[in-house]
Amino acid sequence: MRKTLLSGVQPSGTAHIGNYFGAMRQFVDRQGDYRQFIFIANYHALTSVSDGALLQKLTLELAMDYLAIGVDPKKTTIFLQSDVPEVTELAWIFNTITTVPYLARATSFKDAEAKNKEVNVGLFDYPILMAADILMYNADVVPVGLDQKQHIEIARDTAQKFNRIFGETFKIPEPMILEKVKTVPGTDGRKMSKSYGNVIGLFASDEEIKKAVMSIPTDSKVVEEPKNPSECKVFALHELFPGADLEALRTRYLAGGVGYKESKDLLVEKIIAFVSPMRARREEIARNPDAVLKILRDGGEVALAQAQKTMQEVRKKAGLIL
Repeated sequence: MRKTLLSGVQPSGTAHIGNYFGAMRQFVDRQGDYRQFIFIANYHALTSVSDGALLQKLTLELAMDYLAIGVDPKKTTIFLQSDVPEVTELAWIFNTITTVPYLARATSFKDAEAKNKEVNVGLFDYPILMAADILMYNADVVPVGLDQKQHIEIARDTAQKFNRIFGETFKIPEPMILEKVKTVPGTDGRKMSKSYGNVIGLFASDEEIKKAVMSIPTDSKVVEEPKNPSECKVFALHELFPGADLEALRTRYLAGGVGYKESKDLLVEKIIAFVSPMRARREEIARNPDAVLKILRDGGEVALAQAQKTMQEVRKKAGLIL
């Protein structure tokens, strides 16, 4: 039997190229090799989106994004996290074997605290719900960015602890991280993230792409001066699009003779050429939202059947069934 791959993306904003290169493209590349469960993490999104109508809109748009990039519902189970309420039950059971100090070490929580944010319980408990997402479907591998690796470690710890207390139940998942694209840089050099407002939209218009790229800060070196490509935020995005022209550009950076304006113009051309076919497919998909909803419903039924099977075993071992 094929191994199971699971992943999900929050519908907390428009998909960007960081989402694509960091995780989403793997859903397409791997769907012939794995049994895939790809979900829209709308329970997770509630930690930051408190507008019901907006969440519905973003959820449907993300489903369209999945389909537009080439995720095939005949090969991949695409579903809403909320169509499997058992996942919140499993998260609660995991909460009862997880300590507060352990969760307080989570990077996402510490980052929010460091920014003096008033952290809601959902954000604090986010890694446990994520563990439930992963372990519910007996995932073998979970494609994530390098910054999410800790969440897989938490899922592994949780599975091992449950197995130790109640008996062998859960498979221990492994993270799948692309070596060449671990964390996609945003237009300000930090990790590309909706929360930072430093993204390049995956389905953005040509003008929006140009505006985002042109906003990337650079140093004051003139065209003739040699430049270090490993220190250039613009070149870091060029590296998402490998090829002979990339190596030629690297050579010109090191030798001098290329300016940042030219480098940005070339990057704009690359991004537009890359996203245009997907953008066209998405526009076509958006014309039939009912078809998208049916795909989600069908996927939800498959995911729910697996979850009910898992929870029957969990409830029995935890002593919740008489």
